[in-house]
This record gives sequence, C-alpha cells and structure tokens, in this order.
Amino acid sequence: MLIDLHIHQLTADMYNQHPKWGPFWENGSLRVGDWVLGAKRSSAIGKAYNKTLEELSETVYSPHYRLREMEACGIDKFIVSMPSHLVMYHTDPKWAAQYARHINDTLAKWCSTDYERLHFWAHVPMQDPVAAAAELDRAVNQLGAKGVAIGGANFGGLEAYSPELFPFWEKVAELDVMVFVHGYNQSVTWERPMEDPFDTTSIVGMLSDEALFYWYITNGGVLDTFPDLKILITHGGGIVPFQMRRFKATNKTMAPDSKNKKGLEEYDRNFFFDLDIHSPHMRKAIIAEVGVDQVLYGDNFGGSDSHGGDLTEGMGLTPEEQEKIRSGNALRLIKF
Repeated sequence: MLIDLHIHQLTADMYNQHPKWGPFWENGSLRVGDWVLGAKRSSAIGKAYNKTLEELSETVYSPHYRLREMEACGIDKFIVSMPSHLVMYHTDPKWAAQYARHINDTLAKWCSTDYERLHFWAHVPMQDPVAAAAELDRAVNQLGAKGVAIGGANFGGLEAYSPELFPFWEKVAELDVMVFVHGYNQSVTWERPMEDPFDTTSIVGMLSDEALFYWYITNGGVLDTFPDLKILITHGGGIVPFQMRRFKATNKTMAPDSKNKKGLEEYDRNFFFDLDIHSPHMRKAIIAEVGVDQVLYGDNFGGSDSHGGDLTEGMGLTPEEQEKIRSGNALRLIKF
C-alpha cells in the first residue's frame, strides 16, 4: 500500500475570496495580491499554460482526474492540502477565519468523491489561535480532516513558540492529529513582490521556514507542555535532518535563553520527515539519520518539482522497511 501525504490541491471554488488577495487565476497563472506564481515580469507562464478555470476544473482540479492519476501511479490513499501560497496569515483575522472555513468546506466536498482514498489536511487562521483551534475542531470532528497543515514558523506576528498559540497546540494535542509543516513564500505579503524575482522566498525560504519551525517548537518549550505532538516536516525536513546534530549541540552552548527542559534529542520521537528530496543519496541519508520509523511518504505529487517512481526504491531498505515508509507509519500515526 502507498499513502502519499504531500499533495496540493486547488479547486475553482477557492478563487476570488478577497478583493485584494484573491486568490485569482489570471493569464494562466495564480495571483495573490500583487504576487504572481512563476513569472513576475511577463506572462510567459500564461502563454505556455493558457488554461481557463473551466478547463482546469475538468482536469487537475477534478477529483476524478486525480483518482485516475493515483491509480496510474499506484497510490492507494492521499491527503491533500491547499497550496501554501494561499495561507493568508498576513490578512485580517476575522476574514482569515471565514476563508479557512471556506477552504475546509471546499476540500471536504472535493474528498467526498471517494472517502476511502481522498483525505485532506485542514487549513486554519494561525494569526488568531483561538479561532484556529475552533476551526481545527470543526474540520476534524465534522468534516473528517486528518490533521492540520501550517505554513512555516511565523503567523501574522506570532512565532510557533508564542504563548498566544498554546490554545491551538492544546487543541491539536486533544484531537491527537498530526501537524503537516510546509513553508510558504512570504514575498506574497510584500508590497513589491517583484523584489523577489527568483522566487527565493519560495524555493529557498520554504526550507528555511521548516527548519525555523523545528528550532522554535523545540527551543520554545512547546514540546514540554505538549509532549505528544506529532509533527511531519515536509521537503525532507527542510535542512533539519542534515543539521540536527548541530542543532542539538548549539542548543546547549549557543542558545542560553532556550526554554526546553530536555536535550533536543529527547524530542526526536515528535518529528517525522517525508522523502521529498530530489537526490536519492540525500533520501538515503535522511533514513539513516532519523530511522525508518520517523519517515513518511510524501512527494509533492503533481507539483512543479514532483518526482517519478517510488521514492523508497534504491535505498537499501528491506521490504518491511519500505512498507513502513510507504504506508505502515502513516496508518500507525493517522486515523484513517
């Protein structure tokens, strides 16, 4: 069995929710405020892609189309999330809560095509932790969300360790659901997003966000208060598995204001990593560093940097170890 936990999904219903921030589909590309996906100074993507919302709704936005793709690739179940460009943590909290509710209703409707195979990560307004907790409760208990997707480590002025966020972490712990951490390109929020011409805040910034989340949630003492949080950091953990031993050493020597009550190694069991890394050597290194029990399958299926083939192949794994990563760990950690 193969369960893919890292798949982004848009639908036509997600567009035109805010007069400034949209999101909008224009000239064959996604626009959020003044930020445009993939092309800041020309409509090159629009000319190359040139799909209307109606055409997209019949193809990549359709659950039936996605199910056919799943079957062709041997995926048995997947959990979709809204693309992280659209998290809207910088917007008015009241509107952000309405927007999150709409996104979750939309994803739940999309997944209702096949409850056995299609699932979703909830979106919540992290800049309002109380509202985020309430929406997560609704999404999980009423709509069937399998956990929550959050973008990066800072949320409208709050950091992952901010005391204001503790009501949200308390709700996550109460519901016993996984947190799917995926950085986001913060140039979306800039007054002049064209000042990020190479999409650096997305391509490099997402990995930085993911590493910051690990550093903040451990150093900030969140895991001492909520010791059973289950956190999946995508893109192979950003840089976390590759620098984890340095983080553990410097927490004791260079971060004297850290609030963690235990050494960072004591929190290893809280963190899980996918294999969305393009180098097979680096995928193998992640598995060797953290162990097969802390690795889940996720590959940004169908995204701009998605992979071909099985990410567990060529890793020197036994069939039992492969099955753990492909599905066994997910079935142990997530309530399907």
